Amino acid sequence: MIDVHCHFDMAKNPEIYISDNEKGQIITIGMTNLPSHFQMGVNHLKRHKYIRLALGLHPLRAKEHEKEYSKFRKYVNETSYIGEVGLDFSREGCSTKEIQTKSFEFVLDCIKGKQKIISLHSRRAEKEVLDMLIDKDISNAIFHWYSGSVSTLHKIISLGFYFSINSAMIQSDNGKKNIAEIPKELVLTETDFPFIENSNINSVYQHLAQLWGESVSETEQIIDSNFRQILQNIK
Repeated sequence: MIDVHCHFDMAKNPEIYISDNEKGQIITIGMTNLPSHFQMGVNHLKRHKYIRLALGLHPLRAKEHEKEYSKFRKYVNETSYIGEVGLDFSREGCSTKEIQTKSFEFVLDCIKGKQKIISLHSRRAEKEVLDMLIDKDISNAIFHWYSGSVSTLHKIISLGFYFSINSAMIQSDNGKKNIAEIPKELVLTETDFPFIENSNINSVYQHLAQLWGESVSETEQIIDSNFRQILQNIK
């Protein structure tokens, strides 16, 4: 089982959450919202085989970004995973558009030419995120919980970017419509724990299996193959 986007540092007891996933051999990529959060956790995870920590600068924490830039630069070479980063132009984030854009450009400049996997937040800013990826020549990225238009979705697909699917997406008509458009070779799975209540990757596998006309076991193998493929880009 593969979870490419969660926030285990926000669990009530992160150590138990991490230990359970390690014992279950669940490949788990933990996002951070700020580099200072990455700094607190990175050394604790080095002994784990299945757990990795991403270096993040979350758009909804934009007012805290500038004081975190130096830490981002310091730790960018400590991990192959970058996230959660991106833009949020929804009602919740629209007041900090300019700061977000500056910060996301800073992130992309820091990782340009480096072998990284980037997990993207793009709510109500899907086109802008895509345009910035193209401008900075970033090719190894995952659109987390994509909720934009089908037309932008097709542009993202044409460039070979990945999409991580969670159980909330399969509960909405728009989410199911978007998932149906994504080629199976570009699909990964996520929980976005703890932001999705009772998040369940098994239900995502079951939905994808039915959509693709595959068994759940075959679907798991497809997701595993996709993850191995994206890893090839950082070796």
